[in-house]
Amino acid sequence: MTARHSGTPVIGLDLGGTKIAAALVAPDGTVLARHTVPTPATEGAEAVLDALAVAARAVRVHGTTAIGVAAAGVIDPGTGTVTSATDTLSGWAGTALAAGLATRTGLPVACDNDVRAAATTELDGPDDDATLLYAAVGTGVGGAVAAAGRMLHGAAGIAGHLGHLPSPEADGLPCTCGATGHLEAVAAGPAITAHSVRLGGRPADRLQTVAERAARGDPHAAAAITLGARAAGRALGGLANALGPHRVVVAGGVPRIGALYWDALCAAFAAELMPPLRGLRPRPPRGGADAAVLGAAALPRTLPLHHPHTTGAPS
Repeated sequence: MTARHSGTPVIGLDLGGTKIAAALVAPDGTVLARHTVPTPATEGAEAVLDALAVAARAVRVHGTTAIGVAAAGVIDPGTGTVTSATDTLSGWAGTALAAGLATRTGLPVACDNDVRAAATTELDGPDDDATLLYAAVGTGVGGAVAAAGRMLHGAAGIAGHLGHLPSPEADGLPCTCGATGHLEAVAAGPAITAHSVRLGGRPADRLQTVAERAARGDPHAAAAITLGARAAGRALGGLANALGPHRVVVAGGVPRIGALYWDALCAAFAAELMPPLRGLRPRPPRGGADAAVLGAAALPRTLPLHHPHTTGAPS
């Protein structure tokens, strides 16, 4: 049975491609301490596990009882392993994340995908029975689905990976997962940037540059942004018809580039909805910058714990 750790401080770790954010979190959700270390993304899984342990030790205090990790990749909380991953973190797929970190720290570890962890902050506690559809559009396109207030994990932890839905707008474009024609290939930040060049625009090093050009009237930049936004909106609208969510949240850096993107996404979303859902609209996240670490810190209260010196058998 999973221990709840409801009255003791817990460490939340948010593992991204460039940095690891650590926070010591009190039972009431107050962040008591913070620390950040670079992610050794090109040095292999063992180096990443070592860095996670360093970050955890930096915020640990006497009485800390568990660690929750919100990590990039397809994470199976039951086995504590990374079942699939892109090359953002070298050699990350197949890593025994929970067991490796538990052995390094001596604390039990619960883990989940970073987007699912952040999405838990959109639920109003254990009594919230809502269906939630959550998308995170940034360097990639991730997502999460909660039904009756509980996050869905699915086989191998893959539930919610919205970026790998087929998308007509992405037909023929290669996706980071190795397939073609997936939403991420046209709707993620780097994909929008690349598409602006394919349309005839000048090369750009980042999405913000494309957004600034669009604001100045550049038609190639504007077309790339609206295409990516419409693709995301259509996919989310179709999912809304299938899932019947009470709330739809769109997070990540891409939606923050401005009204051009957000308005196009919302219009495409609304156009897909069946009549009973006509009043439903996407909204920005309410969790803020701490959503991932707070969601990570909540994991030991809801997911299987993996203890030091085990090989993946949770409590």
